[in-house]
Amino acid sequence: MLGIKLILYGLILAVSSFIGITIAQKYNNRVKNLREMKKALNHFKTKIKFTYEPIPEILEEMIESVTGETKQIFITALEKMENKNAGEAWNEAIETSNVTFEQEDKDILKNLGKLLGKTDIEGQLSEIELTSSFLDTQIKKAEQEREKNGKLYKTLGVITGIGIVIVLI
Repeated sequence: MLGIKLILYGLILAVSSFIGITIAQKYNNRVKNLREMKKALNHFKTKIKFTYEPIPEILEEMIESVTGETKQIFITALEKMENKNAGEAWNEAIETSNVTFEQEDKDILKNLGKLLGKTDIEGQLSEIELTSSFLDTQIKKAEQEREKNGKLYKTLGVITGIGIVIVLI
């Protein structure tokens, strides 16, 4: 009987710790995804500036070079461009993505869609640079949240497990 109780207590502690770590992982994913998007936008900017290719062709190339969760945004945008203009497709891809972004991050990225494919190359390049600078700010905020809340949720998971075990004893 004592062995079963010890196993149960260990499981409770492990599960609560796992839940805390899983919640903390969302903060890590957001930072990682913001960095990936910034890198992808810089690549996108370079393609627009030097190749003069149409946006759908650039997106096809981006899909091959982008990794992680953000790749899905480019895939969706390319699919939506069959029926919509580049800006609308980009905005829908951002809004419907399952990437770990906050709404503020999505709003910044959707601002890019306002000029995407509607202005000359210089206008699009300046909008991408502006979006990239806003992403820098979001990355800093996300890193601060990760430091603060990541540790909080990990610790909270362990403490909750210990508390439940103490109550059960």
